[in-house]
Amino acid sequence: MAMESDMVEAEMVETSEFMELVHQFGVSGVPDTSINHGAGRVVGAVPEEHLLAEIQRVVA
Repeated sequence: MAMESDMVEAEMVETSEFMELVHQFGVSGVPDTSINHGAGRVVGAVPEEHLLAEIQRVVA
């Protein structure tokens, strides 16, 4: 999504190297997608529709 839109920013973090972020965001599995700094969250590989639904819920 970030490659397609300037309105989306994405970062990938290696959890074994950034434990402070693991604790801050409560990462319990990978992938772990945080939306708007924790306002929404999707854990695991999910269908695109599930991710979009969570994004829409957060921005509504």
